[in-house]
Amino acid sequence: MNDASSHTQGWRPATYYPDPAIKALDPRFEKYWLKLSAVERLATGLRWAEGPVWFGDGRYLLCSDIPNQRIIKWEEETGTVSVFRKPSNFANGNTRDRQGRLVTCEHGGRRVVRTEYDGSITVLMDSFGGKRLNSPNDVVVKSDGSIWFTDPTFGLLGNYEGYKAEPEIEPNVYRLDPATGKATIVAEGVLGPNGLCFSPDETILYVVESRGVPNRKILAYDVSLDGTTISNKRVHIDAGPGTPDGMRCDIDGNLWCGWGMGDPELDGVVVFAPDGVMIGRIALPERCANLCFGGVKRNRLFMAASQSIYALYVNTQGAVGG
Repeated sequence: MNDASSHTQGWRPATYYPDPAIKALDPRFEKYWLKLSAVERLATGLRWAEGPVWFGDGRYLLCSDIPNQRIIKWEEETGTVSVFRKPSNFANGNTRDRQGRLVTCEHGGRRVVRTEYDGSITVLMDSFGGKRLNSPNDVVVKSDGSIWFTDPTFGLLGNYEGYKAEPEIEPNVYRLDPATGKATIVAEGVLGPNGLCFSPDETILYVVESRGVPNRKILAYDVSLDGTTISNKRVHIDAGPGTPDGMRCDIDGNLWCGWGMGDPELDGVVVFAPDGVMIGRIALPERCANLCFGGVKRNRLFMAASQSIYALYVNTQGAVGG
């Protein structure tokens, strides 16, 4: 998993600036496009890359490789790629809590866990109302310390990204209270709840409806003043032929979304302005499942795309929690 093999995998780095893989679809994207930056491939050789999370205090990125049952680690200073955890229990989404600890969604364990400072693992949630969760998928932590995650059935569909089983509970979006650890359902009736993130001011929660009919959608909800419930469900973006998966907001409220599948012209990342208009695109030779912001100034976009991890410097920063 290094650059030595990258040129045999259908990937070619840009040989001039601006990188032709980056395209402005709306004038508003120009301010975020660093014309002297290009898409870089950091690692390859994964089976299905997901859940990137940045550790600024250690200057490294963690990324799930779900079918390979591992979480890999990429170090910014040296470019070294190593195995952080194996087996990973088919880990998918990752984030950090307000104390800097790793929070992970596990398909295999059908649970959400926290990695403590000493490396031990604490189970935060594996059931609701006496029924096992399905396969927790993506997770974010709000500024109040509450943990929000999606629980579709994807990890139960076979033995590739989890363990084949029958679901015991409907797919939901959950909130874990930081003080009591109590879980509540914040959103029901989402068809295949997948990626999620908050707007920079945390007044809006975005959720990808990945089994939406006839198209995938990005839903938006208003977050209550006390930060415990959501309301006013609405379609923020109809993805049409696109397949949004994971996403993060930047500090201006733009949504940077993993995209692709079905048409190579769709593979990569698309950027939506807060009003839901697609303003930019980053083309990749693989479908992008998820992404996060990181780097010293939080202005480096890390993209987990099928078998590889890519990065691009941009002229914005990830919102808190992104």
